[in-house]
Amino acid sequence: MTENFWKDKRVIVTGGAGFLGSFVIERLIRRGAADILIPRIEQYNLVDRDDIRRLLDDALLAPDRRPVHLNPDGYQPSPGSVFKPSQLIIIHLAAHVGGIGANREHPAEFFYDNLMMGVELMHQAWQRGLGKFVAIGTVCAYPKFTPVPFKEDDLWIGYPEETNAPYGLAKKMLLVQAQSYRQQYGFNAIYLLPVNMYGPRDNFDLRSSHVIPALIRKSLEAQERGDKELVVWGDGSPTREFIYVEDSAEGILLATEKYDGPEPINLGSGYEISIKELAEMIARLTGFKGRLVWDTSKPNGQPRRGLDVRRAEEYFGFRAQMSFEEGLRRTIEWYKNYPRK
Repeated sequence: MTENFWKDKRVIVTGGAGFLGSFVIERLIRRGAADILIPRIEQYNLVDRDDIRRLLDDALLAPDRRPVHLNPDGYQPSPGSVFKPSQLIIIHLAAHVGGIGANREHPAEFFYDNLMMGVELMHQAWQRGLGKFVAIGTVCAYPKFTPVPFKEDDLWIGYPEETNAPYGLAKKMLLVQAQSYRQQYGFNAIYLLPVNMYGPRDNFDLRSSHVIPALIRKSLEAQERGDKELVVWGDGSPTREFIYVEDSAEGILLATEKYDGPEPINLGSGYEISIKELAEMIARLTGFKGRLVWDTSKPNGQPRRGLDVRRAEEYFGFRAQMSFEEGLRRTIEWYKNYPRK
């Protein structure tokens, strides 16, 4: 069924060269998608309206006229072929993201970049008559004190947690846009809400990384140096839910294939863990023997975060497969073997 869905379709995956995008691309190829376009910022700045227009112009032309095309093995495009807009799908993964520190330092950039690239891309996709637009939101869009587990219907009951509200609200506007374009124009735009992702190929740069890669790197480096203590932000009390990146990629593609509706859909694992337990687990798995020291002058972020994941299973049969500890082991092993300066 999945091969039939992707046959004769062309797919733009914004952010396709990134962490999540790389796994989405791999799974697309395994599903039989034979024509994938990965727009890179060097060729297309998605915050720029004219660059988006040029991207869509190029996407509807023959493959040999586009410089950033990915042709999986075995695909032979017809010379001079032109795709119909209805055969073109956009999976919009690209985002300007970061952890609590990056969100606090760059709130204006996170708001503007994420809002402008998403809104204009969806608008022009509708103007061109594209077949489908898959908007990827963020769990940061949920209100700060959303009852746990987060249900999609609770998205509008309050303001997001302050440290990442600009980013979360910018991404949430894509839900408003998708629903209104569907209502007025019948445009097939869907909106997915992945919880925090982790896994191999994640961003381990301590200036912009999220909690799992940051703790993995800090724990390994502390263990290598023989440190007696490791400082961790906050007091350890907040809880978080995480989803292994390959599970998230699978959920996105299942929704692309099977879901056509206005409701936002959570993508999560259904497993909630405190930051304290997380830090202790990572210390154990990395071999760090020292003491964890909690820096309570740093923000905790949202108090609790865990998703109600029933809608994804009901609407398109998605359920996360990777156990949390096994996912952490694979992530740690990948980072240990990754060339570092």
